[in-house]
Amino acid sequence: MLKDITLGQYFPGKSAVHRLDPRVKLLALIVYIVALFMAGGAVSYAIATAFVVAAIAISGIKPKLILKSLKAIIFIVLFTAVLNMLYTPGDVLFSVWIIRITKQGIYNGFGMGLRVILLVTASALLTYTTSPMALTDGLESLLSPLKKLRIPVHEFAMMMTIALRFIPTLIEETDKIMSAQKARGADFESGNIIKRAKALIPVLIPLFVSSFRRADELATAMECRLYHGGSNRTRLNVLRYGRLDGIGALVIAMVCAAVIVVSKVFGL
Repeated sequence: MLKDITLGQYFPGKSAVHRLDPRVKLLALIVYIVALFMAGGAVSYAIATAFVVAAIAISGIKPKLILKSLKAIIFIVLFTAVLNMLYTPGDVLFSVWIIRITKQGIYNGFGMGLRVILLVTASALLTYTTSPMALTDGLESLLSPLKKLRIPVHEFAMMMTIALRFIPTLIEETDKIMSAQKARGADFESGNIIKRAKALIPVLIPLFVSSFRRADELATAMECRLYHGGSNRTRLNVLRYGRLDGIGALVIAMVCAAVIVVSKVFGL
C-alpha cells in the first residue's frame, strides 16, 4: 500500500502540460477544485472528468501511475460514499433497522466519491508534471503580494515544497523499516484495527528518528551553501508567461466555467 502513494514524485517530460508555467498550473488546480465542488449533475461531472482525462493524455503520464496513486485512497472514497448514502434524506430504496439508503443518498455518495478521485488525480498530475523547484518559484511568485505584510513568503514556499518533496522519501523509509520489522517477526496484517495500530509503534519511533536526522542533514547542507532565505536571491530560471500559458489558462477557465454554468444554471 505504501508503494502505491506517488504524491510528490516528478516525472520529467516535454509535453504541453509539463511546459506550462507553474503559476498557471497552481491557479488552475485551485479553480478546478472550486468548480469540482460546485458540480452537481451528471453532465457537469462528465465535463470535469473529461478535462482530467484529456490533461493526463496530453501530459504523457502513464494511466497506471494515476491508478496506483488512487489505490491509496480507496478506503477514503468508499467511506465518504457510504456516509453520504446513509445520511442523505430522500426517497427510501432500502431500509433495515437504522440503515436507510435513499435515491438521493446513492447519487450524493457517487458524486462525492468521484469528487475525491478527481481532486486527488488533478493534484497528483500537478506534482507529476512540475519539478519541486518550479513549484517553489511558482508558489512564491503567487504569494509575493504578501511580502508587503512582512510575511516570509519564500520561507513558506520552500517549506511546503520540501515537505512535498520528502513524501516519497519518507514512504520509502517507512517501507524499509516495516520490512526490517517483518524480518524480525513483526506482524502488521493480522488482528483488528487496534492491534494493527499498536503493531505500528515500533515503526513510528525509528521513522521519527530518521526524519529528524534527514531534516538536520538538510539544514546543515543549506547552511554550508550559505542559504539565507529569500533576501537578495537570484534565480537561474526566471518565470515568464508565454503563449502556451495563455492558451492553457483560457482552456482551463472555459472548462471550469462550463462546469459551473451547466450545474448551477441548467442543473445538469
